[in-house]
Amino acid sequence: MEFTHSVQVAEEARVDAGKAPSFVGNLFTGKMRWDLVFPYPEQDAADKKIGDEFLKKLEVFLKTKVDADAIDRTSLIPDEVMKGLAELGCFGLKIPKEYGGVGLSQTNYNRAIAMVASHCGSTAVLLSAHQSIGVPQPLKLFGTPEQKKKYFPLFAKGAVSAFALTEPDVGSDPAKMSTTATPIDNGNAYLLNGQKLWCTNGTIADVIVVMAKTPSVMVHGREKTQITAFIVEKGMPGFEVLHRCSFMGLKGIQNGLLKFTDVKVPKENIIWGLGQGLKLALITLNTGRLTVPAACGAMAKKSLVIAREWANKRVQWGAPIGHHEAVTSKISLMSATTFAMDSVTWLSSAFVDKGNVDVRLEAAMAKLFCTEAAWRIADDTVQIRGGRGYETADSLKARGEEPIPVERFMRDARINLIIEGTSEIMHLFIAREAMDPHLSRILPIMSARTPFLSKIRKIITSFFHYALWYPQQWIYCPKGKGHKRFIDKTSHRLARELFHAMVRYQQGLEKRQKILARFVNIGTDLFAMTAALSRAEYLQKTAGHDGAQELADLFCKEARLRIEREFFAQRKNDDKMIYKIGRRMLEGKYSWLEDGIVR
Repeated sequence: MEFTHSVQVAEEARVDAGKAPSFVGNLFTGKMRWDLVFPYPEQDAADKKIGDEFLKKLEVFLKTKVDADAIDRTSLIPDEVMKGLAELGCFGLKIPKEYGGVGLSQTNYNRAIAMVASHCGSTAVLLSAHQSIGVPQPLKLFGTPEQKKKYFPLFAKGAVSAFALTEPDVGSDPAKMSTTATPIDNGNAYLLNGQKLWCTNGTIADVIVVMAKTPSVMVHGREKTQITAFIVEKGMPGFEVLHRCSFMGLKGIQNGLLKFTDVKVPKENIIWGLGQGLKLALITLNTGRLTVPAACGAMAKKSLVIAREWANKRVQWGAPIGHHEAVTSKISLMSATTFAMDSVTWLSSAFVDKGNVDVRLEAAMAKLFCTEAAWRIADDTVQIRGGRGYETADSLKARGEEPIPVERFMRDARINLIIEGTSEIMHLFIAREAMDPHLSRILPIMSARTPFLSKIRKIITSFFHYALWYPQQWIYCPKGKGHKRFIDKTSHRLARELFHAMVRYQQGLEKRQKILARFVNIGTDLFAMTAALSRAEYLQKTAGHDGAQELADLFCKEARLRIEREFFAQRKNDDKMIYKIGRRMLEGKYSWLEDGIVR
């Protein structure tokens, strides 16, 4: 995906941008909104009680009714499990109570998905895809009263939903989709034609949100592509499932290739309005992708339990392997990182519940940070378990050992770096948002459509803005002590170096994706550090968890080392050589490297 196009796509999600503050957004400009993070937002006691009571029932069901290894082995979630989930209300977790749903807050919903993910990834994805990005979420945000009245009660009773965006030839660039919706009957209905790929729950869904192109419109003399969201029911003639996909992990998910051939959809099934589909998809993902870090954090915790118990039990060279520095170091960093993952996840979830923060950047960073961290933790857990980490749970059980599913966890964890925005796309999205305070001033000046007098005024306004802002990034009084002081100082450093890069590379910066990625990595670590410090302080005061301070301290020390490496790499790197060799490889100049293999 070209960065220039990612700018256009990101713009579609910018509804009411700026009306609510963003901790991360301010961080990139050298302004620390400590008030948004300190004290750590505490879950309302009444809301927590609701979550606790639901989780107790959910845990019993998972332990007694859901055989995660059997689901992995057979690639099927049994009907009795689906029925049990429905009876518990798991398909109506986010459906308001007035429609028969459970009506959980974002925090409690994420707690529920996390618990399921700690036991069975396939079941967690079933529920998450149904509610986080499937029909319930966009309907909750943008649906008409009639649409809510018709569909919400169905989901509350166990109907399954899905979200159809990706196509066989269109991955991270949804604006280029080919599925069309042609108006008929004087615009009272639309004929849907096209294919959708990797639609999770799509093969069993009762109702699906389908994104399709509707006739373009002219805006400022230019043709603008219109993408519209439609509610499609599986019983509509012309809808068919062509293929169920099979993957490395998450064997139990129902994901497939769907085809729509002249599917007649009434205009009443349009969500939000014509041309609002891409915006709807991106806004839905802003909150919806928060279930991914919640699930990753739960998998990290489960991995930590496995690693700790095995490291204490397994003896090598006369001592438990956990006493050997190499293994102890892994477990130490796994612990600190898991604490930071939890801190970021529940902070971002609280932002959603309180509604006082624009969470686009926070959600994207939580997704990026937690998925990358979970993959490292899964890898370390396999390494600590050794051969038993690589062996399947079924095989372990067959020879009399405890069936610990480490290899399943690793297979299931890998997809998290891809779904709901790959790590690469997250970097581009965050980078674009980080540059917005500058782009919003610069782009109108560079635009040929800006009237001359207006352009002059913007030039003068920008001059005075930067005459004040830029010196403040060098001359300031750092707030706090220790790690907080480092975060404050580094925020100013990040702000000015990002600005320097924009001045140096100008429009060419869009192609310097490694530079942009480093800035995003720095910002992500600063956000995670802040969340960890705030949560540690909160836990120290409310629960007396002395260990929380140690975990936060270790995570912050490691993050500071990573941040310094990223800053150093911005000054001295091999980016040009790496790119050159990569292009030459693509051109076949190193094809001799491929000799001696079976083609």
